[in-house]
Amino acid sequence: MKTTRILFNSASTHAHPDAKQFNTWVSLALTQQKQRGQVSVYLVDKTEGLSLNKQYRDKDYATNVLAFPATAPSKRVPLLGDLVICVPVVLEEALAQHKSMDDHFAHLTIHGTLHLLGFDHIEPDAALHMEQLEIQMLAQLGIANPYDDERTSHLSDGVLTHHG
Repeated sequence: MKTTRILFNSASTHAHPDAKQFNTWVSLALTQQKQRGQVSVYLVDKTEGLSLNKQYRDKDYATNVLAFPATAPSKRVPLLGDLVICVPVVLEEALAQHKSMDDHFAHLTIHGTLHLLGFDHIEPDAALHMEQLEIQMLAQLGIANPYDDERTSHLSDGVLTHHG
């Protein structure tokens, strides 16, 4: 039996989807990849997002999502890691990209969960594969391809510009 556990905590003062929605998005990514485990989703505001991005990535700005894969093994439910989502950054991006708040949160939650499973977008082939997985999962939720707009593609300018 596949076991998935999503822990949810919000320190954000901004509007955001509820725990049930995050559970749906994380569970979809894990199920599609035939994985199980525990994922923590932590929502933060810009001050904490900036602090974490500076501490762990040496970047002096708040990014939309940070993925921290677990390093300690677990005998019960496998610990997959933590997702830290900076709510105001996601809201600003959704507005700028003319996307609904929920659709953008769904995309970034699935994106971050794939990072916890070992996917990345450093090399163009890996980025394309990761994008295709995201597009397929989002389509199952009735969400349009988020990469139709060139500005949000992992491959624009060969560097990651909108994802943490």
